[in-house]
Amino acid sequence: MTTTSPSPAPKSAIDRFLGIVERAGNALPHPATLFAIFALAVLLLSWVCAQLGLSATHPATGAKVTVVNLLSVEGLHRILKSLVTNFTGFAPLGTVLVAMMGIGIAESSGLIGAALRALVLSAPRKLLTFALVFAGIISNTASEAGYVLLVPLGGVIFLAVGRHPLAGIAATFAGVSGGYSANLFLGTVDPLLAGLTQEASRLVAPTYEVKAVCNYYFLFVSTFFLSIAGTFVTERIVIPRLGAYTGDAKPEELRTLTGEERKGLRYALIVGVLFVLVLLIGLLPEGGFLRDPKDASLLKSPVLDGVVALLFVGALAMGVAYGVGAGTIKNDAHVVKGMSKALETLGGYMVLVFFAAQFVAFFSWTNLGLIFAVKGAEGLKSLGLPAIPLLLSLVLMTACVNLLMGSAAAKWAILAPVFVPMFMLLGFSPEVTQAAYRVGDSVTNVISPMMSYFALIVAFAARYVPGAGIGTVVATMLPYSVVFFFVWSVLLIAWYALGLPVGPGAGLHYVPTAP
Repeated sequence: MTTTSPSPAPKSAIDRFLGIVERAGNALPHPATLFAIFALAVLLLSWVCAQLGLSATHPATGAKVTVVNLLSVEGLHRILKSLVTNFTGFAPLGTVLVAMMGIGIAESSGLIGAALRALVLSAPRKLLTFALVFAGIISNTASEAGYVLLVPLGGVIFLAVGRHPLAGIAATFAGVSGGYSANLFLGTVDPLLAGLTQEASRLVAPTYEVKAVCNYYFLFVSTFFLSIAGTFVTERIVIPRLGAYTGDAKPEELRTLTGEERKGLRYALIVGVLFVLVLLIGLLPEGGFLRDPKDASLLKSPVLDGVVALLFVGALAMGVAYGVGAGTIKNDAHVVKGMSKALETLGGYMVLVFFAAQFVAFFSWTNLGLIFAVKGAEGLKSLGLPAIPLLLSLVLMTACVNLLMGSAAAKWAILAPVFVPMFMLLGFSPEVTQAAYRVGDSVTNVISPMMSYFALIVAFAARYVPGAGIGTVVATMLPYSVVFFFVWSVLLIAWYALGLPVGPGAGLHYVPTAP
């Protein structure tokens, strides 16, 4: 009697879709190579558009704007003279390097890991899921530390309390990645994106300033909406779908904070409170030393422009205080080592920035961004779309692009020079355009195989579910992506309809003015 092996189960529609996305994403060059190609394409495009006589009328000044051909003797000279300064003067570079040195101390000393663990462990059982999602969102202050530190902890915690560990991983991953832009505090991504937005806005208004806190109000409120939405999806959709855990993984004893860690957290808390008190003393009194010296304005306070410096000093001080209390920092060499380790991880980022800086500079020199913005704004105006559909179209497009290109900075470096000026000419402030981008950039992170930490999440899932792969993770995370998109888009619409500023001094509208 012969037996035949069962035929493989047919692939589901989502698996077939993910196969297409994965192949398309793998076909793309490295982001640094992509920017180099874009920079060369801009050179060629500047020559073509110059030959065609492409031009536009500046809506604010009425001046005729023509294309500058960079494939010329003058263009070549400018490129050679500015190649280095394009890189060193690129707005996001310095801010990220400085911020990461401070975050590096907080991470290497153990402060970030202990603080996140304390937050989750102190939550009541009924609030455990909310605490995991909330902690995931808060972890974004430390750049991408949450992926490595908090996501696997979510699985351990859920297994320890008798729930499916994959649901714990999913809830935490939803906060860390799906809610990547939301937070109660500023993180390294805030000055990074603000720098790119400012560069793009100056294609229309050469002196326009975009502060790192420009989306703070909107993202602060978003943190609670997304935490609630993530809790709802986990409890009502993911946990019922996964059912009871029947795998071989055994619950581990959830390690509580040691005496040294508690001492370190007390030291860090004391330093953090003192740091905040100094800021309040400098800001609250009418003649405070941190107010603008000319008119004592809070909105013009150097604190807003110096938020990266404050992030560095605060993280450094609290990280060192924790390290001294917990015994993880013995001398100054440990502090320097923590800073160095943080900067070591930015090697690939600096290579990417070099080529991104050239692309942004070339694009700005050619006037193509301004001309395309004017033409695009004229086209959108002719469609007669209301303001809200325009914002939602940017959110949706960004969410789709995010499936193939994971880096928030890389995408915004490409999209900002086109959409920020375009939306400015349609009356939107650069700050609200950036807010719409950040919504779209976050919600599809959890279902994008191109997201840099996606493979790590698959590995975490496979610890508890043998054979788990991309399809397992995406099928689990897709409800979060859909619900986050809906909730965050509705919040953005409501915010715009109510006319609320998205951040300190950051209104919703831009009115072109002649110099």
